[in-house]
Amino acid sequence: MKAVWYEKKGPAAAVLRHGDFPDPEPGPGEVRVKVHVSAVNPTDTKARGGWGGNVEMAFARIIPHQDGSGVIDRAGPGVSPARVGEAVWLYEAQLGRASGTAAEYVCVPSENAVRLPDGVSFETGACLGVPAMTAHRCLFQDGGIQGQTVLVAGGGGAVGHAAILLAKWAGARVVTTVSRAEQEETARAAGADLVVNRKSEDVAARVKEFTRGAGVDRVIEVAFEANLDLNRAVLKPNGVISTYSSGLPDSAPRFVFSPVMRQGLTMHFVLVYVMPREAHWAAAREVNAALEAGRYRPHVARVFALQETVAAHEAQESGNTVGKILIAVAR
Repeated sequence: MKAVWYEKKGPAAAVLRHGDFPDPEPGPGEVRVKVHVSAVNPTDTKARGGWGGNVEMAFARIIPHQDGSGVIDRAGPGVSPARVGEAVWLYEAQLGRASGTAAEYVCVPSENAVRLPDGVSFETGACLGVPAMTAHRCLFQDGGIQGQTVLVAGGGGAVGHAAILLAKWAGARVVTTVSRAEQEETARAAGADLVVNRKSEDVAARVKEFTRGAGVDRVIEVAFEANLDLNRAVLKPNGVISTYSSGLPDSAPRFVFSPVMRQGLTMHFVLVYVMPREAHWAAAREVNAALEAGRYRPHVARVFALQETVAAHEAQESGNTVGKILIAVAR
């Protein structure tokens, strides 16, 4: 099969290789998927680049990418043969493994291959995984959010965009922050009720005006340390900060305990790769429900060919794209 891999960590152009790789075979409890579309996530490029000084290789050769979509073409022992031919979206394909979705075939545990609803494209399916499951956990860890007001920091990013889509599907009002005009357009298209440019506007004042001084129930946060004071200022008593990123590998946030306690805040730190299995299953089930209702429409920035994976990684790392970076694998 054709695949992209690296044998050491470093810049994309220096370490990524494209060529022939042995076809994988599914083991017990696994399925093999003919990959149609692979997705690039920040964790994929950070892992390849040695982010935070993590330069050790877990395997001699690594095929990157956690997310993707395709069709099951083989079922391993213990998996129903009826799954062969099923269109699926994939999550955590490369977690604890040497091979992810940047290849024509990938083997994953059967539960990590989720049925792709009828009529949903492979491009959309590849956009799910990390961003959709992260957003779902941030939003619903404490239960339903119907009627609540949610602040989504960074609504132009993949997780932020997913959070807007899922929050609106679940019946919440959504305020989101962006930093560029093109992000504002994408956030509005996703259904955000209020979009605030954090660079040119007073976010706290706009949020308080929008909520008539009541504040928001929940914040989905991409820059925990930088936005902690802002979030405290706009949250209702007993509000929730659910954060999936601090922005920096050596972030060391500090806050005074008593004011936070008196506000009754809850803080959740969300990493999709350590979520309970039940949380993954709930996310998969409800993301599919949103897809079937026509309420989950991810935004794609650009689709590259498999042999253009270096350029895809560089586009992801540039921070200049709005939407998901995808790689068309199937020929």
